[in-house]
Amino acid sequence: MLVPSDMLRLSLDALTGHRLRSALTTLGLAMGVATLITVVTLIQGANVYVETKIANLGTDVFQVARTPFATTDFEVVMKALKYKHITNEDYLAVREQCADCRMVGATAAASTHAKLGTEELTDVNLIGQTQNMEDIDTRTIEGGRYFSPVEEQRNTRVCIIGTTIRDRLFAGGEAIGKTVRLASQEFTVIGYYEKFGSVLGQDADNYAVIPMSVFLQIQGARFSQTINVRVPGDAAAFDRAQDRVRQILRSRRHIAPRQDDDFFVGTKDAYISLWGQISGAFFAVFILVSAISALVGGIVIMNVMLVSVTERTKEIGVRRAVGAAANDILRQFLTESVLQCLAGGTVGIAIGFICAELLRRFTAFPAAVKWQVALLGVVLSSAIGLFFGIYPARRAAMLDPVEALRSE
Repeated sequence: MLVPSDMLRLSLDALTGHRLRSALTTLGLAMGVATLITVVTLIQGANVYVETKIANLGTDVFQVARTPFATTDFEVVMKALKYKHITNEDYLAVREQCADCRMVGATAAASTHAKLGTEELTDVNLIGQTQNMEDIDTRTIEGGRYFSPVEEQRNTRVCIIGTTIRDRLFAGGEAIGKTVRLASQEFTVIGYYEKFGSVLGQDADNYAVIPMSVFLQIQGARFSQTINVRVPGDAAAFDRAQDRVRQILRSRRHIAPRQDDDFFVGTKDAYISLWGQISGAFFAVFILVSAISALVGGIVIMNVMLVSVTERTKEIGVRRAVGAAANDILRQFLTESVLQCLAGGTVGIAIGFICAELLRRFTAFPAAVKWQVALLGVVLSSAIGLFFGIYPARRAAMLDPVEALRSE
């Protein structure tokens, strides 16, 4: 019986004796493993991306709006556009009547332009916020301050700008205290937000936040508001607050008991849940593709191993004649099969790491291969090597030594 080191040496000698054939054999499996690694990396990165970029809400915050926050049904969106606007009176009613709603704020948004001298920015997202949104909004003010309750009460034209406005209009220099025109009105910059980056390829920093009272003066009642509620540190109160807000709005909007809500409540979990449904379908399809690729690679390895058994029939006969047992032959060919698969898996893992690094370095996508995924690639490669190597190895082990010695 051969010791493991001798078995490994003989298998490596057999593979290195046909380098080109071994390399081509492992290529298909390498592509399958690389596809698997890349797909899992993309899904994991997308989960992080959705959680940090799209579902950018605290776990203790929920929102109420006229249109759905996350849906794949276009008809639901079209129907929602016919619903009544959520007004400032609705916001005030929720703030006054909901005991579990610790912090209640409102936001509204409109598209406008920003101008400073001869420089002008289009498609600027003008956001109106009530002053208490300072404690609810997840954006971080990098410099300056938020507007005060007095400034909101007096309709003071002040604003906090996003990074794009600061970089484009103020060349990244000092913006605080300067005046910028938003929606043809002059505003004093009192702060600027930390850079957020892009979301699905769209600039998420091209915005300015102004007091809600000023927003309503400029835009009137043409825009529906979004009510933001924060209930920190109490999951039960968080659920009660959602129920209470529904009751308040249904009462104000005269919705009959059996009628559906004509507004939508959104939480961070709702975004993540929707993404889970979407990514699950993509994940299944890509896993099927990578599995087919790995299967083809395994079949190729089995065929090559069968050819190798035929070519080495006399070698097998000589080894059996000098005392090698059938199990020795079986283990040798299984070792060769597993080594080829491990080589392909290693190459596939390397390709997956390279793809993840390129995505991370040249895009805003948070891609990274975790060690668990790399381990999955190794396990998959070993399993394929064992499964598809069993038949050729058994065929080699079952050869009659006498007949094998007679072969030419």
